[in-house]
Amino acid sequence: MSNFLEQGQVAADRQNWSGLVECLQQVTAKGSKPQEQHILDRAVSLAIQALEWGDFQDRWEIAKVLPNLGNGAIAPLIAVLEDADADTEPRWFAARILGNFDRPEVIQALVELVKNSDEELSQIAAETLGNFGPTAIESLATLLLQEDSRQFATAALAQIRRTETIPPLLSVVGDSQVAVRAHAIEALSSFRDSRIPPVLIAALKDPATAVRKEAVRALGVRAYLDAELDLVNLLKPLLSDIRLEVCKLAAIAIGRVKTDAAAAALFELLRSPTTPVELQIETVRALSWSETAVALEYLQQTLIAELNNTNSPICQEIITVLGRVEKPELKAKAAEIMLDLLESNHPAVHSAAIKQSLALGLGQLGDIRALDVLIQLLADADNSTRLHCTAALKQLNAIEARQQLEVLVNQESLEPRLKQGIAIALQEWPEN
Repeated sequence: MSNFLEQGQVAADRQNWSGLVECLQQVTAKGSKPQEQHILDRAVSLAIQALEWGDFQDRWEIAKVLPNLGNGAIAPLIAVLEDADADTEPRWFAARILGNFDRPEVIQALVELVKNSDEELSQIAAETLGNFGPTAIESLATLLLQEDSRQFATAALAQIRRTETIPPLLSVVGDSQVAVRAHAIEALSSFRDSRIPPVLIAALKDPATAVRKEAVRALGVRAYLDAELDLVNLLKPLLSDIRLEVCKLAAIAIGRVKTDAAAAALFELLRSPTTPVELQIETVRALSWSETAVALEYLQQTLIAELNNTNSPICQEIITVLGRVEKPELKAKAAEIMLDLLESNHPAVHSAAIKQSLALGLGQLGDIRALDVLIQLLADADNSTRLHCTAALKQLNAIEARQQLEVLVNQESLEPRLKQGIAIALQEWPEN
């Protein structure tokens, strides 16, 4: 091993940092025997040179070596970290490497670095502290007392996800900095604790969009609180928020409540003439996630109302979500809605995109009642529509569908275009 160190020293003298890294990798190679302390100390000294003077790739590789050289690397790394005259990059790497050493002196050095005016260094220090978990909570909580380090300390606490972080996070939910409030709300949303729901409710009225968004998301995954807090009425005002992204998140959150009251609120939003199309589409999705019979009825009503709007993206979206219904007791109803639409011969169904979506959806639902309708669609002039129908028929019941196609294709009285469509489908349908 001393031979590798000698080679490493020669590489360092020549400022061949990549060569030095290769030599040090041999010193710590898997399966090598434990080294004496003086050898490790010398290896650390050389590694620090590579960290200080190498390029990004050299530093990236040496960052994998230094943790394997033991605790003797801690003091030199802290020295790099605290060198205010050094470039940002080696100090950044030093902070990252120190994350492998969960020791008091490391935590203290990183706490000091969080206060640094260089945002990049402050952030990596906070992230590294966050990765230490419980041992860093007290130090991070102390940083919350200082305005210039509060944002990064909150972000670091948010990564730890332990109940011990709840009190310090609660202490900053009303902070003047938007980022601090948003980080705190997002982190608190991970816990089931009686102190948190009131904070989330208050945050729904926060003037900052980022905070309202986090509060809506947090309440959206707490459907179990609906009976206690009446979540639908709490979230309903956010459906008309001044920011569209908040409205969309509110629709998603209400959809997750999965009650008739939630579906009614979404339907009201969906049929409002002032609701933007983008929000309508998100609302259609939220209704489908509700997975209730009432929600399905609202989707059907909206579909019927939208049919007269040429190329309505709402129609397209409703058909798409109907085809994705997974609840067994709702699948049959979803299939009926789609079959009724196909059989209605409404002008909207003449659209190739609509027909393709209907075929795709009926195939996904797997309702055998769609067999005859899908076969008739094989006569469509659009090749893509025929391909969609063929794929759907295979999903319904491949054996039965193929048998029926084979019978039909031999019928002399069959309409020529349908006969041709069936023949093409059979060509693309392997017998096995």
